[in-house]
Amino acid sequence: MDDQEKTIELDMSNIPQHIAFIMDGNGRWAKKRMMPRTYGHNEGTKTIRKIALEANRLGVKAMTVYAFSTENFARPQDEVQFIFKLPKTFFELYLKELIENNVKISLIGHLELAPEATQNIIKEAIRQTKDNTGLNLCFAFIYGSRDEIVCSTKEIAQRVKEGLIDVDDIDENYFQSTLMSSHLPDVDLMIRTSGEQRLSNFMLWQLAYAEFIFTPVCWPDFDEKELHKAIWLYQNRDRRFGGLK
Repeated sequence: MDDQEKTIELDMSNIPQHIAFIMDGNGRWAKKRMMPRTYGHNEGTKTIRKIALEANRLGVKAMTVYAFSTENFARPQDEVQFIFKLPKTFFELYLKELIENNVKISLIGHLELAPEATQNIIKEAIRQTKDNTGLNLCFAFIYGSRDEIVCSTKEIAQRVKEGLIDVDDIDENYFQSTLMSSHLPDVDLMIRTSGEQRLSNFMLWQLAYAEFIFTPVCWPDFDEKELHKAIWLYQNRDRRFGGLK
């Protein structure tokens, strides 16, 4: 792709509607620079802002970023606490700019498990942007896909138990309507940075027909040019959705 970087021309009629990011490599990026892992997480927030603005400019409708998984509680507590403080830093620096660019903030996950101050900051960002009609920047925060599916299954089972719906009412569309991500379209393109090639319990239902791109670039180094490369690769794949062309 090096020779193509200067000549990439995107097909603006074929921009993915929903791009999901597993933002990997913050800690390794920092370690290479002899800095603490928290420095990498802080730099990673700058990438979220940069990529969100460019995705919005390109006409992407939704961008989901895997900010904190249900499994991340197993990390050192000082790192966990630092990550919980990042929304304050992020929105204090960038919320005004995101609002000016018509970006909407949303969330999937268990926000109630975060410290109250973190909850309030994120809720306020959601409130201030609720009427925006540009890119939907969704934070997967204290999120795990298996947990999401189990929660939906329990909710549907309870509705059946109470006689609110019949078993025959349950189909893919109904199930999807109960997911945390029901306000988002299915993912068209999933990008994982830093070279790892696994899904890590991220949006398993929503990724059913997504195109996957795994890049060795660590998240703090992922920029607009890398986004364009990923979209170019997406546009040059043959998406058949199980059929034939």
